[in-house]
Amino acid sequence: MTSAEATVLAYWAACEARDWAAFGRLLADDVVYHLPQTRERITGRSAVVRFNREYPDGWHLTVTRAVGAGRHAATWITCAHEGARLAATSFFDLDEAGLVREVTEFWPEPYEPPAGREHLAERY
Repeated sequence: MTSAEATVLAYWAACEARDWAAFGRLLADDVVYHLPQTRERITGRSAVVRFNREYPDGWHLTVTRAVGAGRHAATWITCAHEGARLAATSFFDLDEAGLVREVTEFWPEPYEPPAGREHLAERY
């Protein structure tokens, strides 16, 4: 098992590279992705991969900081998109195999989700 920090750094590297096969290999089958600002929850590896793959393109991210201990990690990323730079904080829980089991991601402020992902996300 690799460290939680190494796993989340690989997660973000796969996202930035749009390497959805590598991204999916880092996720547990029953992964849950929480977005509190939009009140969305995406459940399951295929849905989380598809959610990210179908997100409107043109963004790039950099990892500002990543920390991990045991089966937990947190990251601070900066996402550049259409001239804006937004910071996000993500908290990760890994399963016993070292795969991402849960992600809770916080963006700067609440917002309504873009149209077109209703088939993947449950609003709460």
